[in-house]
Amino acid sequence: MTGEPNTKVPGYDRVFRNALIFDGSGRASFLGEVAIKGERIAMVGSAGSIPAGSGAVEEDLGGLALAPGFIDSHTHDDRLVLDQPDMLPKISQGVTTVVVGNCGISLAPVIFGDKDPPPPMTLLGGSQAYEFANFAAYASRVNSTRPAVNVAALVGHSALRLATMKDIEKRASDSEIAAMCSLADEAMDNGATGMSTGLFYPTNSAADINEVVPIAARFARRGGVYATHMRDEFDDILNSIDETLETAGKADIPLVISHHKCAGVNNWGRTKQTLPKIEGASEHQCVNLDAYPYSAGSTYLRAELVTDTYPIHIAWSQPYPEMQGRALTDIATEWGVDIHETARRLQPAGAIYFQMDEADVRRVLSSRLTMIGSDGLPHDAHPHPRLWGTFPRVIGHYARDEGLFSIETAIHKMTGLTASVFRLRDRGEIRAGAFADLVVFDPARIIDKATYDEPLQYSDGIVSVFVNGVRSYVSGAGVLERAGRLVGGNSDKLHHGFE
Repeated sequence: MTGEPNTKVPGYDRVFRNALIFDGSGRASFLGEVAIKGERIAMVGSAGSIPAGSGAVEEDLGGLALAPGFIDSHTHDDRLVLDQPDMLPKISQGVTTVVVGNCGISLAPVIFGDKDPPPPMTLLGGSQAYEFANFAAYASRVNSTRPAVNVAALVGHSALRLATMKDIEKRASDSEIAAMCSLADEAMDNGATGMSTGLFYPTNSAADINEVVPIAARFARRGGVYATHMRDEFDDILNSIDETLETAGKADIPLVISHHKCAGVNNWGRTKQTLPKIEGASEHQCVNLDAYPYSAGSTYLRAELVTDTYPIHIAWSQPYPEMQGRALTDIATEWGVDIHETARRLQPAGAIYFQMDEADVRRVLSSRLTMIGSDGLPHDAHPHPRLWGTFPRVIGHYARDEGLFSIETAIHKMTGLTASVFRLRDRGEIRAGAFADLVVFDPARIIDKATYDEPLQYSDGIVSVFVNGVRSYVSGAGVLERAGRLVGGNSDKLHHGFE
């Protein structure tokens, strides 16, 4: 691959030639050329269609693949984009946009002062992480920080509840719901993409459908999306799906069911029930899923999730940091106590739960409704490998090596589909007029390297990444420039004057 400057008067800033183009639509790839001018794609054509010498930089990809930058549909990178704005775990695997604020957890609009945030808010950090009393303050910080990737931000229902309620163990009162709706308006005015709930978590579980619907409806009026970590992904999953569909239907809001899974050994195989239910509902309401390509999940260490029916590994432990990466059962044996007492001693802690069946993972990934989201937890000392490996794993392992679906389909699930679901205008596609968020990769080599034992590993096969037209990451050289910003909602128009 070459990228030589052109001494002629150029018409474009950069031209890619001899590229195997995956345009994000799911249609067949083709050999062609792409020209960039400023932040946007100026022209896409077949080989030889862009005049020779018309780019200030001419880059011969020599058969390497060119795709839209990957959009991580489910992240907890809310703080990472501010504290580690190079965003190496994501940009190194070709991600150019992250959707933050999932599972009801977001940095704005809540401040804890000198009090510790309650779990699961701790997934984003301690009280010092929460410094944004409104969404505008968070949006401003993202844009002034200028992370290496774009940020589309959901507002978490747990954050809304903690900011407005005296007792989160109860359903919100009418006045508290009204206060949350006011915060919803402020967030959407300042570029939020929508809202999320985490009804599985104690900060959110007391909310019933009568609380969630009016808040979701307020986001819906302003063009928002509703993503939810459902109340139950275990035995009561079908009823939780019914509640979720009813909530979104009553609020008239596009729905994303987060990290869809059938968790727990007793529920393995039940995607044969859940997927037809969800796909059937999609015929009359707007619903999608996100999923990560692994059979283990991860969150903080919860007593009710501790079991000996599937392996559990420790991601971090505040009192026993030396136990990170180890199996809970091995620690219990070493300490001479049962796993429940072991979990109690390790607290506060995080864990990786091997609670899913591979056949279910494959069925969920294959659904026409499914987007790809890492759900990585960047603050874990020994994180789940999904943080660093999700997107190359989907392309390299599941599409290329396993043939679960085509590479075109894989890329659509992480680009064009995701941009459409989250209403990220002019992103997720290679076409004239779209933002030049692009990834160059080797389709023969792309693969994840992160493992459960060694999770902090760069993937193979990612060559370079462009964000808003800027060459931002090169394999072996790292992040060259940071060109990300808040996107989605009305953020482009609000902060940059785009129409």
